[in-house]
Amino acid sequence: MASSDSVSTCLSPPVHYVICKLGFEKKDTYDINNILSENGEVCWQAVTEHVCYLESDQSVDYIKSIRSLGPLCESVNLHFKSLTKEQFVIQYELWFRWTNYTEVYLLIGKDCPFLLRDLLASEQLAVVFGQAVMNVLRVFIGSPYGLNLRNVLWHGFASPQEIPAKYCAMLLFLTAGLGQLLQTYLLQTKCILVHRPYVIFVSLEELNVFPDLNHETLSIAEELVKLSSFVLKTMSPLWMAALSAFKQSRYADCVILLLPQLEVGLRLLFTTTNKCPNRMLTAEPSALYTTFDEMLAKHLDNEVNQLPAVLEEPAMEFLWDFLNHQEGPRIRDRLSHGEINLKAFPREVANQIVAFAITLLCRFSDEDVFAFKEHTVIKPLMNCASSYRSRFHPISRLKKQVLECMKSIHLWPELPTVPEEHIQTNKRLEGNAEASTLILMISEITSQLQQYMPQNYCISDDPINSVLTERLLTELCDTRICTLYSPRPVLEILVVLRKISAQCHQVSEQVIASTELKYKQWMNKTLRSRQRHNYLRMLNSIQFLSPALRLILVLITLELVNIHLVCKKNPFDYQQYLKFLKSVLQYTENLVTYTSPEKNKWDETMELTNKALIKIRKISDRKLTLMQLAM
Repeated sequence: MASSDSVSTCLSPPVHYVICKLGFEKKDTYDINNILSENGEVCWQAVTEHVCYLESDQSVDYIKSIRSLGPLCESVNLHFKSLTKEQFVIQYELWFRWTNYTEVYLLIGKDCPFLLRDLLASEQLAVVFGQAVMNVLRVFIGSPYGLNLRNVLWHGFASPQEIPAKYCAMLLFLTAGLGQLLQTYLLQTKCILVHRPYVIFVSLEELNVFPDLNHETLSIAEELVKLSSFVLKTMSPLWMAALSAFKQSRYADCVILLLPQLEVGLRLLFTTTNKCPNRMLTAEPSALYTTFDEMLAKHLDNEVNQLPAVLEEPAMEFLWDFLNHQEGPRIRDRLSHGEINLKAFPREVANQIVAFAITLLCRFSDEDVFAFKEHTVIKPLMNCASSYRSRFHPISRLKKQVLECMKSIHLWPELPTVPEEHIQTNKRLEGNAEASTLILMISEITSQLQQYMPQNYCISDDPINSVLTERLLTELCDTRICTLYSPRPVLEILVVLRKISAQCHQVSEQVIASTELKYKQWMNKTLRSRQRHNYLRMLNSIQFLSPALRLILVLITLELVNIHLVCKKNPFDYQQYLKFLKSVLQYTENLVTYTSPEKNKWDETMELTNKALIKIRKISDRKLTLMQLAM
């Protein structure tokens, strides 16, 4: 890895000039009273008149505008410095309310729907704030031709000393000014500003990868920041500030500071391994920055990206899980778009990001950090990192779904049933023969499937109860399946398999709810004659529905284990295979309808199941399944 000491700035010369020099060229001074009224309102006209436009097409001339706005920013900065904290709060707290944060955070653009660039160009906001005001914002945060502060900071290109304090002051000033304009607009239109609900991290236990970090671990992390070649020396104050924020229980601040630093460290690794040092710097407006998207991709300019091989699969899976996968926490997106309540940011999530960062500090060091890696508090972190498996890739989600569904079906035998003496024998026997036929067919298919299962599932007299078990599914779901860069056919098949699993689970939940309710009604003698018949038909259907659903779960899990073989199918076979899976999905969707409390069509489930089993047998005979391809 290239020495992190040798990189003095990540800003390319033109970007460095725009941010660090351009706004200092004019030496004018402005009286704050011309920019700020006596009652603390921003005089927008005094700001917008500094935006310059190109004669050719009247678009913003960013260079001239920054040069002209520079002294104005200095005036605002000096004004803020002259206020005590209490005076600042009294004067500005009200005007920050529109952002849903009256405290001030040093992350710009956090209350944006999606791309800030698109937001600032939107007609809707121009209606609220006026085009001239939107152009001011574009100079500071919305265009790669301007200061572009939000992107330069959020992607980790700027070190602490490279962003002039006067720009931070100006952004606070503009935020307050927007609050004032917004209030006026809302009063005129009699509208009410309703904030989007915050994203709440559900299932925090799923995010728990690393043990809880204690004071000793954090102290070692501070030592590693000084030693590790993963850290650019100009950036080490930001690493220290992130660790300090964690210690102080300021978890959102910690992650906001740390994510750009992870990006810088990985960019250093990326540019070294791919031998493209120029990508370490901010790009010019005509080119793209090298961000996480490029660094985590499979290819780079038609060459294979070398970073995944250097990071290795567990670290890549962690990054994809926490940053990219749609069903993962997508922490970075959600923080940068203002979707998370910063005051209630969970410690658990910050703990994972900090712990993962510590493992990278350890792994990528020029120094001999063997003693650190073997330290009693660091070693468990390294072990967790090296054994990490994806939790939020569709493959991992399907495994979880299948096991949860099987757990639900396992509750069926515990369901209450009416004692035999309450039922006339002839009523109980109706449909028993058909149920037995279906169970026999399920046994035969299960016996055929056994050759594709782990060795210890041998044929017995009762294949249904010895093979279609939670133990088998758990063993199959423990199989390691590659999740990185899944090809499109794999993802297409996964969508269908997950829908099948979800429908099976829905059927199981409906059966449980119906059985418990009908039993209660039977015992309370509140069921009419027709309803009692229906209840008996339901009990009869449960006999074959349980093994049928379990068979489908085993079938889709065996297919999942061999999912990558779908890429070996020719287009015709692939379409036939997809058609088969969709027919299984159709069966489970129909089951959901028939077993719902509204429909209660239990006899029809028998005919449905019979047709589905015939299809499964036919596909097996034609050797179209993936498990057969694997043999």
